Amino acid sequence: MPSEAAPPSAHQPGVARLPAEHDGKRRNWRQVTLLGGLISADNGESSVVSVLFPALRAALGLPLAALGLLVGVGKLVGVVFGPLWVAVAQRYPRKTVLAVCAGLWGVWTIAAGFAQNYTQLLVLFTIAAIGVAGSGPLVNGLLADLFDDRTRGRATGYMYGLSALATGLSGPLLGLLSAVEDGWRYGFFLAGGIQVLFGVLILLFLRDPGVGASEEHAGAAAPAERALTWSQARRPLRNRSLLLICVQRLTTGQFVVLSFGVTFLVDVRGFGNAEASYLTVVFAVTYFAGTLLGGLATDAIHRRNPRTGRVAAMQFTVFAYALGAWAVTQVAWSSHGAYLALFAVLAFLQGCTPGINRPLVMSVTLPEARSAAFALMLSAEAAGWALTTVLVGYIGDAFGLEAAFLWVVVVLMLVNGALLSLLYRACPRDASAVHAELALRAAAAGVGEK
Repeated sequence: MPSEAAPPSAHQPGVARLPAEHDGKRRNWRQVTLLGGLISADNGESSVVSVLFPALRAALGLPLAALGLLVGVGKLVGVVFGPLWVAVAQRYPRKTVLAVCAGLWGVWTIAAGFAQNYTQLLVLFTIAAIGVAGSGPLVNGLLADLFDDRTRGRATGYMYGLSALATGLSGPLLGLLSAVEDGWRYGFFLAGGIQVLFGVLILLFLRDPGVGASEEHAGAAAPAERALTWSQARRPLRNRSLLLICVQRLTTGQFVVLSFGVTFLVDVRGFGNAEASYLTVVFAVTYFAGTLLGGLATDAIHRRNPRTGRVAAMQFTVFAYALGAWAVTQVAWSSHGAYLALFAVLAFLQGCTPGINRPLVMSVTLPEARSAAFALMLSAEAAGWALTTVLVGYIGDAFGLEAAFLWVVVVLMLVNGALLSLLYRACPRDASAVHAELALRAAAAGVGEK
């Protein structure tokens, strides 16, 4: 049995553990940096398509709907393959599985750069996305085992902030490739190479703390079998809070703004491709600020109101995002700077999301079920991303991107915010049930040791 998935051993009486804990916390933050870089690398192929689509469209003669289909299909495969990678990680070390699916799998991203037509590009892009589907649930499961409930918002915000910052800063570099013949091919080559590099780094430097390592109760990790059982697989489906969060992620309109943002500025507002690509820098920097400040703020809100603080914070950001999306997509502003400023507000609000909903999922699920829970949530998120991007592509072709943004982003986000009201009752109940179960396990483990 590989040691990396083994539950952490109970503390032995009389052994000093404070220095080790202090060193462990410092190592944990270094692990977050590595995981954030990995997520950024996994976003590489999507960034190439989003930033360089005007150039790619000209090279292969594609309609606008092709952008929605590429992004949508790339996300939709996560609905199936995200849970499958989690099942594989039940039998083999998480670190190894993560290095393969999220890192070494980048050879398929490199292969996408050799596509000669749209069909080849779609097939290769989809195969590349199959591997990336495993990174989200496995990385979030690892993060839950590295940090306790008091600091998960900050840790999640830091990880996703680093990822977004790296992804966004690469945007102008990718934008410069639009002036190079077949520059979009070099974009895929670069993105795939970075994925492979991070796969090697994960194998060399990632430390898996073990399932349940961060729980406050010693012995809280379940002595579950290594193989994923049907009982474990069905458990997230009985969690009302998790299912509501999944529905919320399925119906969010946030994702299409960045996917279509550059094309919106080019097609609707008349900016050049290279100029519009600077949107990714602004988006990345303010998203990064949102993840850091949002994570700190929601941790503080959670400490003051542990029952519903995170739910209230998430609902506020959703309604504020709908208002900001209306301002940036439905009003014609006179300068490029005005658009960048408004997109920055959207990015900040979106950056707050991972520091809220990831810890929320962790708090309502047991340690051994968290990777499966994240697979379910991220599958719903991927399906929502696919649905909304495809809708924007087809509505944009028929009625224009401005109308598509109104219905698929603004109106849908208002409905989304109203839906979150159902979590005010469900989350406290499910979080209390998880806490009670962990306390019972810890008590049982203590009795067994005596």
